[in-house]
Order: sequence, then C-alpha cells, then structure tokens
Amino acid sequence: MKHFYSIRLKKWKRYVAVILFALFTASFLWFQRDGTFSVLSENDPLALTKGNENEPEIALTFNISWGEEKVHDILKKLKEKQVQATFFVSGEWAERHPDIVEKITEQEHELGMLGYRYKSYLKQEIDEVRKDLVQAKDVFDKLGYEDMELLRPPSGHFNKEIIDLAEKQGYTVTHWNVNPNDWKNPGSQQIINTVMEQTSNGDIILLHASDSVKQTAKALDTILQGLKNKGFQFVSISELINQAHAESKPAK
Repeated sequence: MKHFYSIRLKKWKRYVAVILFALFTASFLWFQRDGTFSVLSENDPLALTKGNENEPEIALTFNISWGEEKVHDILKKLKEKQVQATFFVSGEWAERHPDIVEKITEQEHELGMLGYRYKSYLKQEIDEVRKDLVQAKDVFDKLGYEDMELLRPPSGHFNKEIIDLAEKQGYTVTHWNVNPNDWKNPGSQQIINTVMEQTSNGDIILLHASDSVKQTAKALDTILQGLKNKGFQFVSISELINQAHAESKPAK
C-alpha cells in the first residue's frame, strides 16, 4: 500500500511540474522583458518594432503623459547633440501643455500620440478605445497637428482588435525593441549600458520625458554621442518606416 501511494505521489508531482512549466512558458510569451503585453501571433496584424536591419539608422523615441519639467532638459540635450527624436504624447497632456508640444515640433522632432488618456487599451472595451482615439484626434487637430499618423498604445498594450481599429483610422501602431526602463530610475549608468549594449541597426529605442524620470537627461550625455560614435544615425519613426526594407513585425 505504501508503494502504491508513493507511485501516486510521484505522478502527482509530475503533473504539477508540467502545469507549472506550462504556466511559466505562457507567462514568458505574454509578458515581455520590457514589462509590456503582446498578444499577437504570426498571422495577426503587425506593429512596427524595427526598421531596416541592413542600415545604421535608429529611432530614439520618448513617451510623455504627465509633468512639464524633465522634458525641457531632454530637449536641451537633443538640441546640443543635433539629434532628431520622435515624441509620443497623450492628448490629455498635449491639451494641458500646448506650448511644450510647440517647442517639440519647433525643434523639428516628430510627433506621435499615446491616445487621449494614458490608460491601457487592454483594460478597456473596444468602443472605449475608439472614443479615446477620436478624442485624441480632436485635440491634436485643434492644436494644428491634423496629420498625426503614429500611435503608440498606452504602456505598449495592444492586441489584434486594437491594431485593426488603429489601422482603420489611419494609424501605424509603433512599438519598440530597446527599453532600459528609465522610468524606474535604475541609475544613469544602467540606462546607458542597456541602450549601448542592445542597440543595433534599425532599432527603436524607448525612453521617457515625463517627470517620473530622474536620470534620463544625464544618461543622454553618453548615449547620444556614444551611439553616433558607433556609426548610428538618428532618424524619425516616419523615416524608419519609409526605408526600402523596413518591416512591421509582432512585438517581441
């Protein structure tokens, strides 16, 4: 009888191990290293995550959803190094800070949007997402930016339905593939190391210009010149898209 229970116990442990492994694998596939969700498969609509791997062009991008202080330091660093970036801003933020939006575009940086409210689209019904996009477009139209074509869903959360909706409204969903998580303030050197070590041809780098970032501007001193020294050229997302061999891929 003891032998019988021993066998059953071993089988039970084996089943638990299999289940735990399956859960771990699923979690890994869903939850990316940058802390964002991707629920796309090979056959689903695609988000732009990388440009031409054969060319040294890269795109530096910044998200802004709140605050009005840190962005000025970042714009100053970009101007000093003569680097063009793409800023993704929420409609709600743009509505409150039209002067900063104007400053961004006056320095010839590209403008993309994060929707209106910075709230995960995966936590909203699709009709709510549609209303958010319409509200954001209304704001940017009133501010004089009628030709907004780039959309980065809040927190990088999206699925097939969201991409379908965005594409029907004329937007290109834009993700990233280099993310030092600067909003967590891991230290300027850690931000530098991640960007310098991981960046390759065609990459889209995610940084932030909201007031939560305390170390990003300082890190840019090294990052901007360091990437130039490696032979990379900074371009806008639109330029990256227009490259002959740029492709959209599932976010990875």
